[in-house]
Parts: sequence; structure tokens; C-alpha cells
Amino acid sequence: MTGKPRGERHIGLLNGFAAYGMWGLVPLFWPLLKPAGAVEILAHRMAWSLVFVGAALVVMRRWAWAGELLRQPRRLGLLAIAAAVITVNWGVYIWSVNSGHVVEASLGYFINPLVTIAMGVLLLKERLRPVQWVAVGTGFAAVVVLTVGYGQPPWISLTLALSFATYGLVKKKVGLGGIESLAAETAIQFLPAVGYLLWLSSRGSSTFTTHGVGHGALLAATGVVTALPLVCFGAAAIRVPLSTLGLLQYLAPVFQFLLGVLYFHEAMPVERWAGFALVWVALSLLTWDAWRGARRLRSEVGVPRVEAAPPAAVDA
Repeated sequence: MTGKPRGERHIGLLNGFAAYGMWGLVPLFWPLLKPAGAVEILAHRMAWSLVFVGAALVVMRRWAWAGELLRQPRRLGLLAIAAAVITVNWGVYIWSVNSGHVVEASLGYFINPLVTIAMGVLLLKERLRPVQWVAVGTGFAAVVVLTVGYGQPPWISLTLALSFATYGLVKKKVGLGGIESLAAETAIQFLPAVGYLLWLSSRGSSTFTTHGVGHGALLAATGVVTALPLVCFGAAAIRVPLSTLGLLQYLAPVFQFLLGVLYFHEAMPVERWAGFALVWVALSLLTWDAWRGARRLRSEVGVPRVEAAPPAAVDA
């Protein structure tokens, strides 16, 4: 990465800010689609995302991967799992935002790194460093505090974190680029989504054509809202250090949290502030440990920069 011209790095940073900024501000978009319900919005998102991504791939002439993928049943099966998991993630997120739970949704993406680490220990038998154990323990304590504050476990946050961590694990095994993977996943989602929309229309419950051209255009724009941040993320990932992207990824839940508190005026009692504070402490420990590990590895290997594993895109 150090060999990249300064102009390229600036372009990468701008794309990184754009990607995570769009993911962070997306709670402003979903309420615009009312009176459509969460499931109708989700179906439109799945259908129009394929249209937009397919058009982008046609322009870029990037279709060689598709033929190879069709000859690999195992990867297709993994993509089907990824499509199912991200469908749950998208649906819960849309419902939570339009039901007044933006703060709890933002918590899901704050705790996602902690859940990913926990899954690595439980499923992949990975070994943690002491600081990582402290971070995971602090995150668990945060969930306990938030459970007391909410009067029940923060199911929205946990569902979003678990579904997205599972999605990241599956995508890591598939090994496709962001746009290509989204195209494959939405191709799997497309027929069920269109089938649901046709059924909704046959019952006279669809809002796509009954609430004006503007409303229909906004529903169609869900494809752009889904795919454009991924395009910017891809442009950033090849131009800036992955450690930088790792820090930028916290912009999205920070923006979502601030929107929930300052714009949507959601309640933040003392117990909820305490829970969020514990989560932020845990994330600070993880960031410090990763930075310290990278510095140690650089000194041992003697290279200008060592990159960690790429951060997960926040696909809200």
C-alpha cells in the first residue's frame, strides 16, 4: 500500500468515507419508503439490487466468474446460505429502523467484531490473546447490562450481529469480490422476492404502483442504496491500508447511533449508556491490541507496513 501514489490514497480515503458514511446515514432512507412495510421494502431491495448490480457488471464486463461459479456446487451452496443470512439481516434492520429502534440497530454493528471473535473461538477453535479475552468478556458484560436496561435481551442487536458475523464467515469461505458476491446472492434472492411482490400486488396490498411515481422510484432506488456503498468500499479497499479501513468501519455505527439519539430522539436511560460505554471500551481494547500486534509484526519482519485481515463491509 505504501507504493500507491498520494492521489490514489486520497481517492481511496474518499471512497472509504463515502461507503461507511452511506451505511451510517441509511437510517434516514428507510422511513421514506413508508407506508410500505418492512417485508415489501426487503423484497424490493433484493429485486432491484440484482438489476443495479447486473447493469454494473455488464458495463464493467466482469462475467467470467459466473461460469466458473456455476460449476462449483459447494460454493453455490455457501452463497445460498449467505443469501439467506443477509436476507434476515436486511429484514431485521429495515424493520428496526422503521419501528423506532435505530440505537439498538447501531449496537448490533458495534458488537459485530466481538461476535465475530467469539464465533472464531467456538467454531474455528481459534486462540485468543489475553486482551481479546478481556474485550469479549467486557462485551458480554455489556449485553447483561443492556438486558437489564431493556428488560429483555437486546434481540435486534444480537440478531444483526450474529447474522452479519455468519455472513462474513460464509463469504470468507466463498472468496468472491463484493460486487460479484452481491450479484450471486441477489440472483438467489430474486425469484422469491419477485414472487412475493406479485402475490402482494394480486391482493391489492402493494404500494409500488398505488402511492405515486415518487414512491415507486424510491422503492427502485433500494438497489442503488444497497450496491453503491459496496462499489465505493471496493474502490477504497484496493487503495488504502486495510488498517485504515478497519478504523473507518466504526463510522457507520457511530453515525447510526447519533442519528438514533439526536435525530430520531430515542430514549437513552442510564443503563443503556452504561451498556454502550462497555461496548466502546471493548472495541477500544480490540483496536489497541490489533495496532500493537501490527507494530510488533512490522518490527519482526522488517517491512514498512503489515496489513491485517480486511474489515467486513457494513451492509445495513
